[in-house]
Amino acid sequence: MDTTPTRRLPLALAIAAGVVVLDQGTKLWAVRTLTDHAPIPVLGDFLQFRLLYNPGAAFSMGVNATWVFAIVAAVVAGWLLWAVAHPQPKARLIGFSLLLGGATTHLGDRLFRAPGFARGHVVDFIDYNGWFVGNVADIALFCGAVWIVLFGLQVPEPKKATDT
Repeated sequence: MDTTPTRRLPLALAIAAGVVVLDQGTKLWAVRTLTDHAPIPVLGDFLQFRLLYNPGAAFSMGVNATWVFAIVAAVVAGWLLWAVAHPQPKARLIGFSLLLGGATTHLGDRLFRAPGFARGHVVDFIDYNGWFVGNVADIALFCGAVWIVLFGLQVPEPKKATDT
């Protein structure tokens, strides 16, 4: 995989925007389709569509600290935006872009969904056998983190004086 630091801001922003659009579009579908509806089996009981509004973080931790998650998401999204605007190896840039999209769309939920500004609940609707209920942003965050661990931690070799 290419580890040469490069600036690919349009690519990074396109990936992040794609995550935001896909996440918000599927949440819109979930709210319209699953409100007041029994869970819809996708792969039996193992994978279902079931609508939840999550005021907390993963596994509904911190339900009384929604505003803290809004601040954390804003800081993380800001740092990731700074990171993708600077030269990065392509693999790291892809991972950061997935994380940026996930953090941005969760920030949007926290800021603009009910019950109010900086207290909004995240729409979750993908139920993994009752272990976890998430959304597309969660998938992007997970994939971005795994991508960085697998491919993005490589440090580029310094250029030699003959490499110009």
